[in-house]
Amino acid sequence: MYKVGITGGIGSGKSTVCEMLAGRGVAVYTADERAKALMATDAALRSSIIEAFGSDAYTAEGLNRDFLAANVFASPEALARLNGLVHPAVMADFEAWAEQQEGDYVVLESAILFEAALDDRVDVSVAVMAPEALRLERAMARDGASEEQIRARMRNQLSDEERNVRAKFTIVNIVLDDLEEDVEQLHRRLCYDARAAQRQSR
Repeated sequence: MYKVGITGGIGSGKSTVCEMLAGRGVAVYTADERAKALMATDAALRSSIIEAFGSDAYTAEGLNRDFLAANVFASPEALARLNGLVHPAVMADFEAWAEQQEGDYVVLESAILFEAALDDRVDVSVAVMAPEALRLERAMARDGASEEQIRARMRNQLSDEERNVRAKFTIVNIVLDDLEEDVEQLHRRLCYDARAAQRQSR
């Protein structure tokens, strides 16, 4: 199965692009959602997290998100340790999921596609970008967060300039009607590339 990674900074609209592709029949795997689900349901991952962070990482109700957030996000080393446990589980889940899908290609949606080196696990990457002021406006309206809170999140992400360098394709998301047209063109190109790759592998 041909695999496409789609990423973008907060407020860029990568989820909107993925929704448009899903509307065209493309199967989309949302890494962030699946990571949360696996941390709650995967017994082996749960045991590894408890071993790394202690029994307080889980309560009777499930994953103790407040505890993990307090202990992980203030420490780059702890965050790297957690990611080292979660990312392999997510990618194994993604690979198994991808083999069950139909169509020319599947999408891996991840905000940290490059940061977590997940781009090594896909055939091609796409970066969704937008002007910073527009991203701020969107994210503040969506999350009910302050400008400084959104800017703090942005500082922990790659810049659009670096994404532009690392991605094979880029989409600039400013006007919805233009985005629809750009996504249609992207979809056609990805279908073409996926079919070409399949022919070469035979």
